[in-house]
Amino acid sequence: MAKLNDIQLLRINYLRGPNIWTYRPVLEVWLDLGELEDYPSNLLPGFNDRLTAWLPALIEHHCGVGERGGFLQRLQEGTWCGHVLEHIVIELLNLSGMPTGFGQTRSTSQRGVYRMVFRARDESVARVALAQGHALIMAAINDEPFDVAAAVARVRTEVDDQYLGPSTACIVTAATDRGIPHIRLNDGNLVQLGYGASQRRIWTAETEFTSAIAEGIASDKDLTKSLLKSCGVPIPEGQVVNSPEEAWEAAQDIGLPVVVKPSDGNHGRGVTLDLHKQADIEAAYHVAYPEGSDVMVESFIPGDEHRLLVVGGKVVAAARGEVVTITGNGRSTVKELIDTQLNSDPRRGYEEEYPLEIIDLATDTKVQLELKRQDLGADSVPAAGRQVVVQRNGNVAVDCTDDVHPEVAYIAQLAAKVVGLDIAGIDLVAKDISKPLHAQGGAIVEVNAGPGLLMHLKPAVGAPRPVGQAIAEHLFPSEDDAGRAGRIPLVGVAGTRGTSTIARVVAWLLHLSGHHTGLACREGLFLDRRCVESTDCAHWEAAHRLLMNKTVQAAVIESDARTILRDGLAYDRCQVGVVTDMDGVETLAEFDVHEQDQMTKVMRTQVDVVLSEGAAVLNAAIPQVADLAPLSDGAVVLYAQDATLPVIVEHRAKDNGRAVVVKNGRVVLATGSAEHVLGSLADLTFGRNAVAPDTDALLAAIGTAWALNIAPDLIGAGIKTFEPELVPTTALRS
Repeated sequence: MAKLNDIQLLRINYLRGPNIWTYRPVLEVWLDLGELEDYPSNLLPGFNDRLTAWLPALIEHHCGVGERGGFLQRLQEGTWCGHVLEHIVIELLNLSGMPTGFGQTRSTSQRGVYRMVFRARDESVARVALAQGHALIMAAINDEPFDVAAAVARVRTEVDDQYLGPSTACIVTAATDRGIPHIRLNDGNLVQLGYGASQRRIWTAETEFTSAIAEGIASDKDLTKSLLKSCGVPIPEGQVVNSPEEAWEAAQDIGLPVVVKPSDGNHGRGVTLDLHKQADIEAAYHVAYPEGSDVMVESFIPGDEHRLLVVGGKVVAAARGEVVTITGNGRSTVKELIDTQLNSDPRRGYEEEYPLEIIDLATDTKVQLELKRQDLGADSVPAAGRQVVVQRNGNVAVDCTDDVHPEVAYIAQLAAKVVGLDIAGIDLVAKDISKPLHAQGGAIVEVNAGPGLLMHLKPAVGAPRPVGQAIAEHLFPSEDDAGRAGRIPLVGVAGTRGTSTIARVVAWLLHLSGHHTGLACREGLFLDRRCVESTDCAHWEAAHRLLMNKTVQAAVIESDARTILRDGLAYDRCQVGVVTDMDGVETLAEFDVHEQDQMTKVMRTQVDVVLSEGAAVLNAAIPQVADLAPLSDGAVVLYAQDATLPVIVEHRAKDNGRAVVVKNGRVVLATGSAEHVLGSLADLTFGRNAVAPDTDALLAAIGTAWALNIAPDLIGAGIKTFEPELVPTTALRS
């Protein structure tokens, strides 16, 4: 069979928020199969065999069949290459440590052109996975060699370079599980949990409650020890030294054996334990010196190294370290034994995801020093059966949370409190963590700010601990939650008819109800009555600026079909979602939207994101809009000028449904058969000039305010004081 031409990637678009496909960000790819449109998978000789040999885990893909092996069944029956590429990309992401379960491929109105989407936590990672998947499928089609391991490594490298670290990711995941949204604020691990004034910020395992003073104290180990000692916390005796000679003198004063370490290092770097000889102590000084501003000599505390994680004043996880050794066989060198007995362990790796690090004998001066103390080097051949110590610290990976004695937990919690850290990694040495510290001569040797969490998430031995949940609970206590953790009142207004007026009136009413309100609409970006930007701001970027603003206590965000198709919504969920109409289909051909019926899939996005305790506000006079009502997870408020519309009558009769209607020239708030007259249309005018508003826009704004539980009297008064004309202000950039 002749070589087939490549699938063409016509357009790649990252949908950053809820969209027509799913609630989550996705990468949307427009594909042109070209001549491959005539070659489904069952007509490509050897294609299925090559693909499943390269990616055997494809058997786990359920696909539309809904069971294990479903995708392979589709391959054998014959499926088109756009669909196959979707599953290849998903599997490459799975193999690269970024599990992805969602993908879809749909045909367009143009023959051979498809829209393929897949879940994309990070845009750059998704683009690399797409490129590798594209190369893989063409190699499989044309029976050409392909290095799957290299492709996976390329995607994994992008994950490591671009995505959140494991400590940050576990906190974000825990917050997401509780329905708390997040926004990544930089290319690193600075993340905002929650929106507006209800947000909290984290940076790895540090939070906005972690004070700079406490972090400064923790980085000064000598100061930390003096503070701990004043509160009765057991610590090793020690002093700061300025030369190898002073280190030896201090060791003699303190008493051998000793520990030499940097005064402000971290992650165990530069720490050498159990030193008895002058030469070893002076050599250890040179190991510690590059890792900190000063070098300390401390008394050596016998026992195992432990790390206790304290979050919000409570010990939530504990891990124990082990001395790492190799056993000689009389034939292999030390370097060979390290590679075969230690570095071959699948728990060891260079990336952050591994609980244990690869031991690099060529660069690790601590290991070199440890071997030298045993009269060994990299090329030495230990006798058969000889135990050789390779590392004495830095291997804290055995979970022991359930073994921690209450007195030990209390001392760890006290140490964190004395330093002032809300999240702290307490390093202590004890022979038995299940017994009181004082009785066994144990001591706290360090207090760390921003502790790593991986040892608790992926211990080499023992059960993982839910440390991400503990930190999320610390930031957003459940007793204060009431289902609104990290959330502010948020209103989404979608459509074209009077949407800016609706958004502005609702923002005004929220302002009057006591909220510092942000507004992003076609008429600009506003913080309360202050215009921050006077251009069209009914788009994703402007809305995101509001959600990142710590002063914003409520937000109103206008969108339209184009925004939803191009970017997705800027927020994950909203309290109230308004849909006014289904207009504009004639402007959406570039998104392959040509028919009026297709608008339902686009505009339903606004209703899909309504919270269960919220409400959808829908124009009942347009049947296609009113038909969105069953899609709302929350309540539904219909509005229309005609109170006798069958959809309104039925809605009111069913479960005391709410509606805003006009009866006898008066605006009525109806709940089931009960009715409350808000006022006459003639009186419900805007501002000092008594401007008569568009009636549908007025009813939508009233329905939205009512869904926000704003009192009817305030709604009526607020409408009369709303000024439709924008007051000129000096545009200030936020």
